[in-house]
Amino acid sequence: MTDAVGKEIVIEGVDPRELYGPKNAYLDQIRTLFPTLKIVARGSSIKVLGPEAETRLFARRLDGLVAYYIKYGYISSQVVDQCFAGGTALAEAPVDKDVIVYGNNGNIIRARTVNQQRLVQLYEHDDLLFAVGPAGSGKTYTAIALAVRALKERQVRRIILTRPAVEAGEKLGFLPGDMKEKLDPYLQPLYDALNDMIPPARLVKYMEEGTVQIAPLAYMRGRTLDNAFVILDEAQNTTLSQIKMFLTRMGRNARFIVTGDVTQVDLPRKSDSGLVRAMELLRGVDGIGIVEFDRRDIVRHPLVKQIVEAFEHAAEGTPAPEHETSNHKHKKE
Repeated sequence: MTDAVGKEIVIEGVDPRELYGPKNAYLDQIRTLFPTLKIVARGSSIKVLGPEAETRLFARRLDGLVAYYIKYGYISSQVVDQCFAGGTALAEAPVDKDVIVYGNNGNIIRARTVNQQRLVQLYEHDDLLFAVGPAGSGKTYTAIALAVRALKERQVRRIILTRPAVEAGEKLGFLPGDMKEKLDPYLQPLYDALNDMIPPARLVKYMEEGTVQIAPLAYMRGRTLDNAFVILDEAQNTTLSQIKMFLTRMGRNARFIVTGDVTQVDLPRKSDSGLVRAMELLRGVDGIGIVEFDRRDIVRHPLVKQIVEAFEHAAEGTPAPEHETSNHKHKKE
């Protein structure tokens, strides 16, 4: 008879509750697949007792389940079966060419519009990308999804997200707290996107380690950003000298994406915005791609598209189309 061997496995980088399933359903399923082992789970620690060969096999299968969760962000009963019965779940996972990254709770982040897909395609061969267009078109969200994918696939060592510290009609000096506390609300959209794509505990760890950094643009001065995926958001609020400073931070094995909306300039003089001028200067340079989003890419509430359209027509001095308004009038009558 084979002597029993004890082994303790510590789960890292994943909330163990996700692996154990609701009311430990997945853990019980795993126990039935390894009837010769005694499996005791407490928090992130799993203690296994049984034949040495089975214990080693269990550890490998568990590693596969953790790897699956890290890559795709969800687990099901079928995934547990595949991982522990044959260890093939990762290889057999369905391939969807529009999927950028698998987020939290099974959330699938896809390139949903033509220009989002174009941004993903250009990323394959251009190290510097400009993504400009109206609010709600998904340009920043898509860029962050590409950054998270690059980090997960170990193409880069860190993600750096930055914005110019220009207030949209508010004064930072009147806000309470130190500089970080003043800036955090302004950077919240970047936090929101990351929270959709990286498990909360791991995101906290990444930020403590500096694997994920969120900082105002002024903090980029003097740095060389190697092995990093760097996103400059709200770039319409940079001057030409600021955007030049940012672009020249690019180091070895770095990927840069610049996003912005030239209709939402918060600088004292709109003509001071360096984004449009930078694109004019760099258009056609090998290794630099430019994607111009429009209102057809807006993926927020349907009204957002009409709001953007109305403001565009007002800026151009042309009347906005009345098809939606007249439809509502007919309904009321």
